[in-house]
This record gives sequence, C-alpha cells and structure tokens, in this order.
Amino acid sequence: MSKDGKKYKAAAAKVDRLKNYPIDAAISLVKETNFAKFDATVECHIRLGVDPRQADQQVRGVVVLPNGLGKTVRILVFAQGEGARLAQEAGADYVADTDEWIKKIQDGWTEFDVAIATPDMMGRVGRLGKVLGPRGLMPNPKAGTVAPVSDIPRVIKEARAGRVEFRLDKTGNLHVPIGKVSFDNQRLVENLNAFLDAVKKAKPSGAKGNYMRRVTVTSTMGPGIRVDAGA
Repeated sequence: MSKDGKKYKAAAAKVDRLKNYPIDAAISLVKETNFAKFDATVECHIRLGVDPRQADQQVRGVVVLPNGLGKTVRILVFAQGEGARLAQEAGADYVADTDEWIKKIQDGWTEFDVAIATPDMMGRVGRLGKVLGPRGLMPNPKAGTVAPVSDIPRVIKEARAGRVEFRLDKTGNLHVPIGKVSFDNQRLVENLNAFLDAVKKAKPSGAKGNYMRRVTVTSTMGPGIRVDAGA
C-alpha cells in the first residue's frame, strides 16, 4: 500500500491542482502521471452548475466517441422476429428473444455492457428494472437504446464504436470514460472534445450562470487534472 502511495504522491506532485490546463496539455499530463501497470482507462469528470433535484435542470445525452473506447463491448438486444434476425446479422453478442432470457437476467446474469431493445419488448424488459437500473443497463428511449427494428443495426454499430451515455448524478456531476492510456494524444483529445461538445449541447433550459464549473481528466489510478474547457 505504501508503495502505491509513494507512486501516487510522485504523480500528483507533477500537477498544479489549482491550474486549468489546456486540453492538449491535460491529456499529456494524464499519460505522464499514469503509473498503473495495466492499460488504464482515461476518464472525464464534470462538475455542472445545475441542481439535479430540478426537472428542468437534468442533463442527459449520448455521444459516439470518434476513436472508440479501446475495449470490447458486449451487446445484448431484446428483440423478436425481424428485430432478432437483424440484431444477429449486425453482430449482437446476445439476442434475448424469449422469457427464458428475462428469467436468466432476473436471476442476476448481467454479462453484457450495453442493452438495446425494440419498443414491443419493453413490456417484458420493464420487469428487469431492479436488476438493470442500478447497473445503468436499462434500455431507454432518451438514451437511444430503445429503437425501432429498422434502427437496430445502426444502434449496435454505434455501441460497438464507442457510444457513451452520460447522465447527471445526484451530486450534479457527470463521469465518463474517454479511452485508454495507450491511445495516442490526438485520439484522446478528439474523444474529449466530442464529449465536451455533447455536454454543451445538452445544457438544460433551467441552467443558470456558469454551466461547466469544473472539468477534470484522470487515469484510473492517477491524480485529477483540471481542464480549461472554454465554458
């Protein structure tokens, strides 16, 4: 534990905690301060100037990161008939087309990263709220994961490419992965810019004053680095 503590302190010493770094410099510093022995995830955390208790200040959206997330995404699709066929052709890892699948998930099986559903399956999928909801896996029309049969291939492709859903938490913050430390700087910068643009576009009507109060990037175990996001 002490060894990791020393590594963290050495990494943190390279960061001015009060400085807002330009995006390019912040990404370079994330890589420089990463000391994990595995290919760490690069994350972005945003403190927003909104009240999460107010209905007109909710922030939610989806962004397709141009350079993906650098990980294998396991996709489950709730669909029947034509929808199930299209899902299989589009490369879904699992196609849940029977009540046996519903029971399997009710019993606790959640070995997938994204769940997509056709509207006609939502009556059954609704039974899985207690299992999927807390894990952020519940298909939702606002997030684009409830889609017409004809859109299933597109949604699967986006999920595979690096589709990230973001949603305000109870403390007024957003947290998303934007890639891996092994990505070159340009790929991480492009992913971060795509996410920041999506958050700006998702600004709710009820937001007053400074919207994006603090933007921080970090690697899985590394120190936080504040970003000048121009907002």
